[in-house]
This record gives sequence, C-alpha cells and structure tokens, in this order.
Amino acid sequence: MQNYTSVTKFILLGIPKTEGLQSMLFVFFLAFYLFTLFGNLLIFLTILVTSNLHTPMYFFLGNLSVFDIFFPSVSSPKMMLYLIGQSPTISYQGCASQLFFYHFLGGTECFLYTVMAYDRFVAICEPLRYMVIMNHRVCTGLTLGTWLGGCLHGSILTFLVFRLPYCGPNEVDNFFCDIPVVLPLSCADTSLAQTVSFINVDVVTLTCFFLILTSYGHIVLSISKISSSEGRRRAFSTCSAHLISILLFYGPVMLIYLRPASSPWLDSVIQVLNNIVTPSLNPLIYTLRNKDVKLALKKALTHVVHISGV
Repeated sequence: MQNYTSVTKFILLGIPKTEGLQSMLFVFFLAFYLFTLFGNLLIFLTILVTSNLHTPMYFFLGNLSVFDIFFPSVSSPKMMLYLIGQSPTISYQGCASQLFFYHFLGGTECFLYTVMAYDRFVAICEPLRYMVIMNHRVCTGLTLGTWLGGCLHGSILTFLVFRLPYCGPNEVDNFFCDIPVVLPLSCADTSLAQTVSFINVDVVTLTCFFLILTSYGHIVLSISKISSSEGRRRAFSTCSAHLISILLFYGPVMLIYLRPASSPWLDSVIQVLNNIVTPSLNPLIYTLRNKDVKLALKKALTHVVHISGV
C-alpha cells in the first residue's frame, strides 16, 4: 500500500454562490432554527400535559416533534458559527458524527411517517378495532422499531463512508457532511461504497414511500365509501396534515438521493429546505390543520398567562 497522511479535519465551504450574504444567511438560519425549536417543543409539551391527546395519533406526533428538534440541530449550529466568523473547519470525528446523526434521524423520521400512515389506515379502515390494534404495547414497539431502524441505517452508511482513507483534499462542498460531498474526497476507490450507500438510502426511502402510498390507497377507498359529505370531510381532515408533512419531507429527499448529480448550489438549497425549513413548518401544519391540537394549545397558553398574571 502507498503511504498517505490521514485527514484529521474537513473544511465546510458552506452554500455556494453566497459570498457577502453571511449576515443575511445567519439571520435566516437563526430565525428558522429558533422557530423550529420553540414550535416543536410547544407541541410536544402540549401533547404531554393534555390528557385527551394521549392517543396513538398524538403519541406519534409527539415523537415527530422530538425528531424535528434534533434533526436541524445536526447541521444548523455549526453553520451559524461559521456565518458569524468562526472557523469553518470540522474534525474528522465531528464530520462522521454529522453524517451518522443526519441519516440516523432522517431514517427514523422516514420510518415514523410510515408508522403514522399505518395508524391513520387503522383509524379510518378499522375504526371499531382501532384502540385494540393500536394499543400502548404496539405503539411503543413501533416507536422503538423506528429508532432502532434509523440507528442501523445511519450506522451502515457511516461505516461505509468512513472506512475509506481520506488523505487528499478536505474541502466539503456543502454546509455539513453528507455522503454525496464526503465520498469524492476519499483517496481510494469509492465505487462500492457509493453504490451500496445509495442503494441503502434508495431502498429505505422507496420502501417507506410505497408503504405510505399503500396505506393511503386503502384510506381513499374507505373514505369514498362514506355516504355523507361531512363524514368524508372529517375523515380526510385527520389525514391532511400528515399528507402535507410527507410531501415536504420526501420531496427534498428524493431530489437529493434519487436523481443524477447536479450543481452544488442546487443541492445545498435543497438541503436547506430539508434540514431547516421543513422541520419549522410541521408545527404550523399540525396546529392550523388540527382542531384538537389548536384547542389544547389555546388552553395551555391561557393557563400559562393566568399563572403569570397571578
């Protein structure tokens, strides 16, 4: 084997073609990040303290809020430090951690959306047996399965990428470490790692998406059999927020991993939508489209104001 010097740190180049816009980007990232943290934490705490929201649907929504707190935290803090003049470097271990947690949390969220679609399928297609099928034990098992599945997914991808030697260029052409921008920096043959990692991502993404489509196919058939228009409207309203979240989550994922390579600038913009914007929109989607959450939030905020006034 030829001698080589191992890379000990990487340089994050940030979003291409944004020179001179650091201050504006910092305000953008900070605003969305704080809104994401506050909005998702508010939903999680509301579900936690409101007894009539202790149902399978809101149990999974609470988990989604937790993931939407952690997911942007993988890349946003480091990016904001870079934008205010801190060093853009990240250690080898830090880069590996970013990639692992990005795909661990992303995979977990992918599985969770699939579980949430199954929950809506049972609620609408088997309403009389809903609480029997989706009991506490089943909900806990499904949630643990999403965590473990995401952890396995992230571990496989991190192993494939960082088992390779990195001894040459160390400039990551993005604002965080991900497979498409880290693998090309390796000084070994990356064809096997690239093929296996992208097959892994594609299989997970497409399998989950197919299962979600199957669940919603059955849901649409069941809703179409409801005789009253009010009944159809109410049944669909319980799924609309979830459908919007799925589109916002899967759209950027498929653009990043299921299409040929494109410009680094476009890839970075799509990653910003996936990492920063989408997690901040879920609180709005689930409060504006869900009367139960909206009512519980109003009661919780009124209670807080009352206590503050006392």
